[in-house]
Amino acid sequence: NSSQVTEFILLGLSDMRELRVLFFTFFFLAYAMVLLGNLLVIVTVRTDPRLSSPMYFLLCNLSFIDICCTSVTSPRMLVDLLSQRKAIAFEDCIAQMFFLHFFGASEMFLLTVMAYDRYAAICKPLHYTTIMNQQVCCALVSACWAGGFLHSIVQTLLTIQLPFCGPNTINNYFCDVPPVIRLACTDIYVTEWLMASNSGLISLVCFLVLVTSYTFILVTVRLRFTEGHWKALSTCASHVMVVTLFFVPCIFIYLRPFSTFPSDKHICVIYTVFSPVMNPIIYTLRNNEVKVSMWKLWKRCRV
Repeated sequence: NSSQVTEFILLGLSDMRELRVLFFTFFFLAYAMVLLGNLLVIVTVRTDPRLSSPMYFLLCNLSFIDICCTSVTSPRMLVDLLSQRKAIAFEDCIAQMFFLHFFGASEMFLLTVMAYDRYAAICKPLHYTTIMNQQVCCALVSACWAGGFLHSIVQTLLTIQLPFCGPNTINNYFCDVPPVIRLACTDIYVTEWLMASNSGLISLVCFLVLVTSYTFILVTVRLRFTEGHWKALSTCASHVMVVTLFFVPCIFIYLRPFSTFPSDKHICVIYTVFSPVMNPIIYTLRNNEVKVSMWKLWKRCRV
């Protein structure tokens, strides 16, 4: 395009050196927890034959996406927290934006599939093995990745066709659609509504599907007071916590005109850092089968 801007300047989370050091320590520990926690979930699920149900297959994919998603923003953020000048090349900025939305949208679709899996397990237990067999699971996961790619490529193409010829300061710690297109030196009214319809509606529709699934699950559990159903409900409660942490900030950020409302970089921390940290904690500490498998894996490694 006709852009004259070759790099963007990221303002980061704070200008105060003391706060930057504090943030670096906190986010470094959070990133380490994301990597170690999610890798532990993947290794546990892959090495224990008893964890071969669709729920654990989807959980393994969720852990992989969390590692990828947080690795798009966290390493760069950690480096910038210790740097005076936080510059990022135009091409690197667009690439970061593409992969962030690719993995982010894929996670949204995957969380929706996981809710459908819990709905099938609780509300259709006799048909569960038919509804969620291995072929169906692989097809649904592939569809999640394909949907994430389609969503992200649309966002990227809408961004790179804009001219950037003036200010290049991004009030955030990573490149995202709202703060970037706000710097374009052209009218972005149509573009921002197209992007809000893309990102915002995907977030909202997936969230509504999830809420509907959990509503059916709660109604079913009320009518069936069995130990198995209460166990499944406990799993769903953990899922609801992850969904709330991930979807509500995304809906708030993307389902509104980008140029009218200022971007809130502190809210972005919730779905780029906190949600990936919480996933392995919630799915392991509240799941006895995973905890037992992890303990056995630990004992094998010590031997």
